[in-house]
Amino acid sequence: MNITITRAKSTTHFSKLVHNSNPKSNPHTSLNLHTSCSNPNTKPSPTYSSLLQLCIDSFSKRAGRSLHGHVLTAGYGLGLHLSTKFVIFYSKSGDTDAARRVFDEMPHRSVVSWTAMISGYSQNGFSEKALNLFYVMHKSGIGANQFTYGSVLRACSVMACVRSGKQIHGCVAKSRFVGDIIVQSALMDMHLKCGSFEDALCLFRRIERRDVISWNSLIGGCVLRGVVDNSFELFSSMLRDGLLPDHFTFGTILKACGKVKAHSYVEPIHALIVKLGYEDESIVTGSLIDAYAKGRNMHSARTLYYSLHKSDLVCSTALISGYSMEREHCHKAMELFSEINHRGMIVDEVILCSILNVCANVASLNLGRQIHAHTLKNKSSFDVAVANALIDMYSKSGELHDAHRAFNEMQYKNVISWTSLIAAYGKHGIGEDAITLFIKMENEGVKPNDVTFLSILSACSHSGLTNKGMEYFNSMVSEYKIKPRAEHYSCAVDILCRGGQLEEAYKFVCEMDAKPNTSLWGAMLGACKIYGNTALGEVAAGFLFSLDPGRSVNYIVLSNMYAAVGLWENAQRARNLMIQKFTKKEAGSSIIYLDKVYIKAKMTQKFRLAAFDERELLVMTMLEAGSFEAPIQ
Repeated sequence: MNITITRAKSTTHFSKLVHNSNPKSNPHTSLNLHTSCSNPNTKPSPTYSSLLQLCIDSFSKRAGRSLHGHVLTAGYGLGLHLSTKFVIFYSKSGDTDAARRVFDEMPHRSVVSWTAMISGYSQNGFSEKALNLFYVMHKSGIGANQFTYGSVLRACSVMACVRSGKQIHGCVAKSRFVGDIIVQSALMDMHLKCGSFEDALCLFRRIERRDVISWNSLIGGCVLRGVVDNSFELFSSMLRDGLLPDHFTFGTILKACGKVKAHSYVEPIHALIVKLGYEDESIVTGSLIDAYAKGRNMHSARTLYYSLHKSDLVCSTALISGYSMEREHCHKAMELFSEINHRGMIVDEVILCSILNVCANVASLNLGRQIHAHTLKNKSSFDVAVANALIDMYSKSGELHDAHRAFNEMQYKNVISWTSLIAAYGKHGIGEDAITLFIKMENEGVKPNDVTFLSILSACSHSGLTNKGMEYFNSMVSEYKIKPRAEHYSCAVDILCRGGQLEEAYKFVCEMDAKPNTSLWGAMLGACKIYGNTALGEVAAGFLFSLDPGRSVNYIVLSNMYAAVGLWENAQRARNLMIQKFTKKEAGSSIIYLDKVYIKAKMTQKFRLAAFDERELLVMTMLEAGSFEAPIQ
């Protein structure tokens, strides 16, 4: 939007020019602002307000700033109404510092002014500032309205600040907005995101006239907390009450379908979407494609995508993300990405992350480098998520130097960034560097999470750093108060087993709080094979057969363990047991991108001959054929 300052015949003529502009038909239309700057009696404040609203509606940052500059240069006082609108404009432009400067310069402030600034902080992710400003407002004796409460409660939700949320709930209870639907929905959302589902449900039941917003808050809260079954029940209750879902409801319930791969729910919801006329809503269609893809129904996802009159970035991103989840569809993801680029669509960080994941899976380092170059050229798309995806892509391609370079290029690094690089060093057996990076992360004040500890434990395991690994496990529990998951216990057992401390590993398993899983017992069985501890190996195998009787690799490892110590009859029995269970060892396969062609290779007998030691292969062949009579010396 361009603003040209020229003369006008009158304020009335000036106002008509502005009001006749239609930002919805063309948000970047060029407006000629006719004003008499030399006439001190001309103060077209209503017109400035209308023009500023035009800037807000069309997200015209440059035009709004120019207008602000002109008003100040002309010497016009902003006044309460116009100042508040500039606070809203700058907040919606993402410039909360400029909004706060306008707010602080106001000699008098109304509840709308306070709410605009609090809402600006809340919407731009500055939740703590929003909360602090609300307390200042409260101490100033300014009474909040329903929109103020909605904004500050949203800030509490983001921070999961239960204490502040309950304090504000107390303020609401004493106000005349206690029954307001906006406030009630915000309170529900706050309680849900703070983990108080029962409080949220209690609030919901008190609402006399429930609208779609209140239903959406409760359904969304259930999905966020992972109680997906409750979200389906609530969705059904909403329909039974005769209330029609909107695009947000559909997006939320489809997300629930994706979380639990509820295939059977997606098609009926799809039919309802078509019936209510939401099939052309980009967000709804994108959610549908995503739900189909997460339910491994790529045929329906693809059919829906190509049936669209006009596919946009949201739907394209959903399909590419779906393709990226399965290695066999990775080439289709890359083909669609090329198609999007050919059409000149501007890609966002979500689609870049998805395609970088594909590059990592099919070893397409060249395309990954091209995307890296694109992100450096377009700094706006080089956000934390994309940088983290680049680190992962380079590490899976074996390019640790490039992974570290992508890490160093980041202006802001979050815990995922540090964890990604720590995991990269760990996977390549450079545990010492992973530890150095972990220490640096702690020194910079970034708090490691459970995934970070999983990565550093894995790094210690792959590098044989037994003592250091167990130190980190104990630190995670005692210092950081992180409750270990099954994966952490498996890593700890693997660390002990790789260090040859099998008895300590078994003692650790017996004393740990969690129930041992197949990964844990698998690590122990593999270690018993290496160190020849058949007694513990049999214990581990027994648990593995009980937990996962159809997994052939467990029988093979047990057989190999016996063969390694010369117990040939036991080895044969393990093989026979596998045959009796009707298990079949599937040949492994890999997909790579080579010279613009996708190649899928399976582990055939020829590859196995090259991969295994000839002596071991001969023993296994004899065991399978039942033709051995004496051990091979």
